[in-house]
Amino acid sequence: MSYEYLALAAAACWAIGSLLSAQASTHLGAFSFTRWRMLCAAVMLWLIVFITGGWHSLALASSTVLVLSGVIGIFIGDTALFAAMNRLGPRRAGVLFATHASFSVILAYFFLGETQWGWTLIGSSLLISGVMIAILFGKRKTELHAWETNQTQLRSGIALGLLAALCQAISTLMLKPVMTTNIDPVAASAVRMTSAFVLHQLIFMLGFKVAKAYRPLTAKVFMLVLVNAALSMVLGMTLILQALKYGDAGIVAILSSVSPVMILPLLWLVYKRSPAVGAWLGALLTLLGTILILLKD
Repeated sequence: MSYEYLALAAAACWAIGSLLSAQASTHLGAFSFTRWRMLCAAVMLWLIVFITGGWHSLALASSTVLVLSGVIGIFIGDTALFAAMNRLGPRRAGVLFATHASFSVILAYFFLGETQWGWTLIGSSLLISGVMIAILFGKRKTELHAWETNQTQLRSGIALGLLAALCQAISTLMLKPVMTTNIDPVAASAVRMTSAFVLHQLIFMLGFKVAKAYRPLTAKVFMLVLVNAALSMVLGMTLILQALKYGDAGIVAILSSVSPVMILPLLWLVYKRSPAVGAWLGALLTLLGTILILLKD
């Protein structure tokens, strides 16, 4: 499978995982849900690594970069994204976070020398625009989140949303040189996940109110967390690292950003409600952009 399809497969994992996370995240709270999800993912990843022997591919230098990438991309990035959602609502925060694809392209140009020309550039522009349109205009007025009427924390919310996107782009850029070595993608995912989990656990142990669970963990909620961790963090993250091993960081970031569009038909299937017109327009642009990127050769 080429790296483009690996990135799209990762986006599909994240889309399905997002659909499964709603009930568990509401039950536990965003931070508690994330902490449990990271713990489950880290345990599964290390089990795979020790069974397959992938831990042999880890070296001190690469592990240091992986730890920093996990701290920046997963811990700081996710924390900033949740804080932005609390201020702006999920829709507006999602639009800001979608800019990570653009940040990745710009950073990859300056630091990795990656360039995009011709149909690839056109396709990338259409895809990024489509994702943003699908998020921004993808809901009817009756479906808007209550937080979206809040204007008092607009500036801090925008800053946090852009920070989350920038952290995601930087962490992706950091991973590219490491993944071009012989390192095992599952082992790399395990190191990143563990570093982020340790910091989340530290926040919880220090007694921060935001890290506490809303309600006690039940067997049903734990199963939802476990499945989400397996899809989004074990499979999805590993697919992304495998894609970075063979492809341009910018293109990988762009193609993996289509998960908000992929989730639209899943929401339609579950809730039996057709997406808004803006969602259809965004999905069409995203599809056209994806086709142009895949056909660039």
